[in-house]
Amino acid sequence: MRVRSVMSKLTIFLLVLFCLQKQQLQSQSQEIICAGEVAGGAFSGGRSYSSCIPLPYLDAILFWTYYPSSAALDVAYRARQSPAGWVAWAINPTGRGMVGANAFLAFPDAATGAATVITTQLPRHNLQPSDIRDEALTYAVYGREAEYSADGGYYTIYATVELPGNRTTQNTVWQASTTFAGGLPFNHPFDRDHLSSFASLDFLTGELA
Repeated sequence: MRVRSVMSKLTIFLLVLFCLQKQQLQSQSQEIICAGEVAGGAFSGGRSYSSCIPLPYLDAILFWTYYPSSAALDVAYRARQSPAGWVAWAINPTGRGMVGANAFLAFPDAATGAATVITTQLPRHNLQPSDIRDEALTYAVYGREAEYSADGGYYTIYATVELPGNRTTQNTVWQASTTFAGGLPFNHPFDRDHLSSFASLDFLTGELA
């Protein structure tokens, strides 16, 4: 019985050690990815960010700095995409997933071809092209900008927002596609990656769930 007890404790110890090592490796991997992303494509306008996390789908990465005194958040959302496609990043103040999301959409301007960004609310499933329009969000937006890097093959959305309810944990959603309606982003593939691109993010700890 004593041998069995010792073996059980040893097994638990090894499992805990394995989990800690796995967390450490994941953290190191994130640091390498974030550092490599910054080194490979420095942010325009002298921007810098205190935190970063690679998102699990659609080859995207999020950088941010949170200011507790004002509940403001500086964000840079960067995602791989062709120059003729679009990317989006959103906060959903009311739930997980797309419905209720308040989004930033970056895409090529139909007239000039230059990267532009609009903000729009996504109130329901089965959106119509007329639902996608440049409008105010349900939380304050203090600045927005978009750019495309032909060398890197990615869009970057820059934004400064006020976190809804001053809650540091927010439901985030991101998306990408190459389809348009009336010159504006519309619709996306319905595969696993595109349907799974949402998560809860704690902007204080960087934990994604």
